[in-house]
Amino acid sequence: MSWSKVLLATLVLIPASWTRVSRLNTAIEEAEESYSKTEYELSVEKHLALIENFQYASPNLDFNLGLSYQYSEKPDEAAASFDKASISPDKTISSFSFNQSGVLLGNKQEYEAALNKFQSALIKDPTNEVARYNYEMLARWLKRDEERKNEDQNKPEPSEFAKRKKAEADRLVEQFRFKDALNLMNEALQQDETVAAYQEFISTLTEVTEIDEN
Repeated sequence: MSWSKVLLATLVLIPASWTRVSRLNTAIEEAEESYSKTEYELSVEKHLALIENFQYASPNLDFNLGLSYQYSEKPDEAAASFDKASISPDKTISSFSFNQSGVLLGNKQEYEAALNKFQSALIKDPTNEVARYNYEMLARWLKRDEERKNEDQNKPEPSEFAKRKKAEADRLVEQFRFKDALNLMNEALQQDETVAAYQEFISTLTEVTEIDEN
């Protein structure tokens, strides 16, 4: 082969390599931008394109894809992505992936499983204060909930209003919004004294929210 042909081959191959790197970098930037703009469905699309079109893989991609799925209200897909990210050698990524898995399980009312995920997050990274907060809040809630079940139920019969407010508060608790649930119950108690039927529930909310205030 003549030197002119070698030179031609080199000039043809190098730009092709540069083009792929440029396209990959652009795709990464687009994925990051869509997430930062909270365009979560588009973010899912852009992150999947990185995997499918460029065979790009990283724990950061799995974690960000998981968050995009989570905020797009696709919990099963989010859980799968967080599971992949949780085995990362990067303890921070792994820890926060376990934490997000715990949040997803908590939203499904699978509280014991959620507690285990928060614990795993702390094992991976004891400095993860988000996971510590979630663990302590949920552990305390589960303990008091178990105690409540074993207590004597000598309480007034709640009115329909009281039952509705308790149901609303339960939904807030499922979202770990303990402070909002407490405020709702206290306001309801001022309007209807039979809300006192849920005094133990209110007391537990008070104790749990003290963690946040401290």
